[in-house]
Amino acid sequence: MSAADVVLVTGFPSLLARTVCTEIVQSDPRARVRAVVRPKFLADASAFLEDLPAEQRDRVGVVEGDAAAIDLGLSGLEFKSLAREVTHIHHCAQVTHLGVDSAAAERVNVGGAREAIEIAASCDHLESLVFHSTVHVSGDRTGLVREADLKAGQSFRTVVEETKARAEKIMRSAMDRVPICVVRPATIVGDSRTGEVDRFDGPYLLILLVVTSPPDLALPLPGPGDEALNLVPIDWVARASVALGRDPRSRGRTFHLVDPQPFTTRKVFELVARAGGRRSPRGSIPANLAKALLRAPGLERIAKSPRVLLDTLTTNVTYDAHDADELLVSLGVSSCPPLESYVEKLVEYVKEHVKRRRATKVEPVEVEDPLV
Repeated sequence: MSAADVVLVTGFPSLLARTVCTEIVQSDPRARVRAVVRPKFLADASAFLEDLPAEQRDRVGVVEGDAAAIDLGLSGLEFKSLAREVTHIHHCAQVTHLGVDSAAAERVNVGGAREAIEIAASCDHLESLVFHSTVHVSGDRTGLVREADLKAGQSFRTVVEETKARAEKIMRSAMDRVPICVVRPATIVGDSRTGEVDRFDGPYLLILLVVTSPPDLALPLPGPGDEALNLVPIDWVARASVALGRDPRSRGRTFHLVDPQPFTTRKVFELVARAGGRRSPRGSIPANLAKALLRAPGLERIAKSPRVLLDTLTTNVTYDAHDADELLVSLGVSSCPPLESYVEKLVEYVKEHVKRRRATKVEPVEVEDPLV
């Protein structure tokens, strides 16, 4: 990146946007960031920036706005000023919480994609718009999913999958007029260096189940545990995404950011148990039975995330990453680190979270996913 480059990051201060922002200013001492922050998150954004080294903090400017609003919620003058200086965009604003209502997912995931294209098309010197998507736009597909695949007759298990797929379709339709790069990470977990994560759902339900169970209890697996569970740490996703966004060869293409050798669900469970000082899983219960139990009356409000997790754990799917691997190797970005190299960080972060909640005797205001 040249001295004149300015990177617009939406979705700040979500963990993804923060990690992308940090990667940008750490990897290039001349890069500047313009971070779009909704008014209610300004205090959180300021707190994060205060923790950055002064030299990096001075290169990050907060833009009070809304990534899903018309013109990012900015005045005409602010919008035009931003469009004159921005050279790269990382559209990180997205809803991924599985319990989100359809209206919110539509507004942020689909509406936000449209607004990202509008600001991109208005920029005088844009080199790339990196759209942060997910491999789960493949829905319930099984077998091999290629990076160029999008619409393949799949059904969607959640409104998040469905709206992210529609957002990708919008991005593809604009690739002939905007330099767009789509990145599709596998299931994102926390930072491989610190374990930090901004929301506990998905695979973290497994971690919570293990670390809060009695030490001598060997939990059964939901299903045989033979399917691959593809997990990627957020810091590696940010590193790969920033590198791809800087390279002209990424324009008009889609990249899977995945673990090239994912562990099976059983192996993941074993690694988590070992890191948490618990016994390895023993036996299994049929996946259909586990899903049926989660449909019991009274569990509806807490069952969305666990049921989707069960679907993920029992779906036989492989994500081809030929294009991503080839380009990232040429850019000097190493492959996704194996889970076993950072699983202890993830488990320790969850254990500290549980310890803090117990120490302060935090009581949930309603029945909800236990880690939210």
